[in-house]
Amino acid sequence: MLSIAGYDPSSGAGVTADVKTAAAHGCFAATCITALTVQSTRGVLRVEPVNAETVRQTLDELAKDFSIAAVRIGMLATGAIAGVVADFLSRTHLPNVVLDPIIVSSSGAALVDDAGLRVIRERLIPASAVVTPNAAEAAALTGIDVLDRESQVRAARALLRMGARAAVVTGGHFEEAADLLAWSDGERAFVAPKIQSKSTHGTGCAFATSIACSLALGSDTAEAVEFAKSYVRGAIAAAQPMGHGTGPMEHLWNLR
Repeated sequence: MLSIAGYDPSSGAGVTADVKTAAAHGCFAATCITALTVQSTRGVLRVEPVNAETVRQTLDELAKDFSIAAVRIGMLATGAIAGVVADFLSRTHLPNVVLDPIIVSSSGAALVDDAGLRVIRERLIPASAVVTPNAAEAAALTGIDVLDRESQVRAARALLRMGARAAVVTGGHFEEAADLLAWSDGERAFVAPKIQSKSTHGTGCAFATSIACSLALGSDTAEAVEFAKSYVRGAIAAAQPMGHGTGPMEHLWNLR
């Protein structure tokens, strides 16, 4: 599984969290870092994008060396990096691309520029097997405010019209944690009681990476989404409080 994402030094999100999530699924994660960040459980203080040419060379070298069964795309930071990733996917035609369109951190820091957002809309969504935005990200991509189940369905369907083969609009902000999957077969809601916890940093990264791993291992889309939701809930429930802000989940809970 190839993780293309930013580096979070607190290891709650980004490539280091993806490595742990992949290990929990019995997969091996190769990684390409798109940006360094200065952050902790309290929030993101600074973002320093990696040179786009370094990203290109890293991706090309990994593709030459590994048989890649799935891809998780997270933070891209700039239009130049997003363009490099889109070019890479068009050259390699890798399977099971899961796009986690990270736009703004939970602490309010911008994690992609306007040029990068355009590349996500115009090139990366059409290249993806599954797109996994939260409500705010879905609104930024589609212009549809996700306020209830009806608007959640409309946003997911809009992402399909933009070219995604499947879209999951997550609903962690709802009273019940309701994620909505839309794909060619219709829609399906995955609903569970919300877990009250401060250990929720990186839930979107883990959710998308879990889907990518399950697809790599042969699950269909609905099975992968169902398992990802169960995996993330288990990781939140098993977490021990860490840091002074929103702490990380226990990514390896199912191995302990």
